[in-house]
Amino acid sequence: MLRAALRRGRRIVATRRQNWETSLKALAMKPQTGVSLRGLVDAGKDHLRLSGGDARETTSALLSISGFLHHELPIRLARRVVELDRLPGLHEMPSVKKVREWYARSAHEIQSIAKPCDAETERLFATLLETIYERHAGVLYTMAHGAYELRENYKGAFEDDASIHSFLDSFYTSRIGIRMIIGQYLALREPVHSEDAVGLLSTAVAPARIAEDAARQARHLCERQFGVAPEVIIEGRTDLDFEYVPDHAFYILLELLKNSMRASCERNPDSPPAVRVVIADGEANEDVALKVSDEGGGIARSDLRRVWSYLYTTASRDVQAQGFSGGNSDFAGAPLAGLGYGLPISRAYARYFGGDLTLMSMEGFGTDAFVYLSRLGDHDEPLP
Repeated sequence: MLRAALRRGRRIVATRRQNWETSLKALAMKPQTGVSLRGLVDAGKDHLRLSGGDARETTSALLSISGFLHHELPIRLARRVVELDRLPGLHEMPSVKKVREWYARSAHEIQSIAKPCDAETERLFATLLETIYERHAGVLYTMAHGAYELRENYKGAFEDDASIHSFLDSFYTSRIGIRMIIGQYLALREPVHSEDAVGLLSTAVAPARIAEDAARQARHLCERQFGVAPEVIIEGRTDLDFEYVPDHAFYILLELLKNSMRASCERNPDSPPAVRVVIADGEANEDVALKVSDEGGGIARSDLRRVWSYLYTTASRDVQAQGFSGGNSDFAGAPLAGLGYGLPISRAYARYFGGDLTLMSMEGFGTDAFVYLSRLGDHDEPLP
């Protein structure tokens, strides 16, 4: 009797899993709906205006946003699950299997909860998304560990594998979008601490101030590794501000400054040359343009293509293993040398709302990194 009951239970579980896998594939066939920076700002301002100062109040704008997420998120999550299943090699890695389970579980949970229609259902939905947001916090780190496992298990030259790189570029772009729309919704429900803040966005992002904060953190990391750090000189339109996502701008500048400081210290450990951040002038410019320049010796022209690969790193196996022992958040404890993700992820952040990131190198002298952040705000997400 007991064995028969256990067999029946296993069959029921297997059937339910099979049905859900079929549902995931059906979800993945549905079209995604992109958002723009302008749309996010406008929807956020509507909620803040209707809430009358209490951002935690469920307004019609917040119900509209949560309804969009209830429809959109399962589609985006399901697409990534199906794409993972189609990728040879990488999808077999334990870390990647873990990410797949997170995405499938989150899609199922959202599908299983009622679409928000009033204050109570909206609060329940927000609580679920808080759990999902936290669950997915380590996706970048865990997927990077999957690439590390691939290198360790197969000992192959995967940095030139175009199919894996293309998949990872799409996957991380999608991840930025998922984190952005969930984080924006959750941030709108929190008390407002600045008159410029609209959730995760700000109507007055000051590149000079962001660069100062990034330089301070990069200097700390550099001094910890080398015992010295180059000066960072910020010049150009230091009074400029514009509408953007401050966390995205900070991430990009921090990665570029870390790279420039490391190169400068490795080339001249006793007296590393200064790193310069130039902010372009012109209120009517299409983009806010920044240049990070160093005299760290530059990058060989043959290596420029490789620096954009998620599968290429100059870090040793010991350094990589050490980077993955720091915790389960994105690169917690990772060394300054990095694990090969800084530049490609920074470019994905820049491109997310219509900008870009490019490099120009003069081997034997230094490197210039050019960051373009769209100030117009009317670019839709580049949905993969």
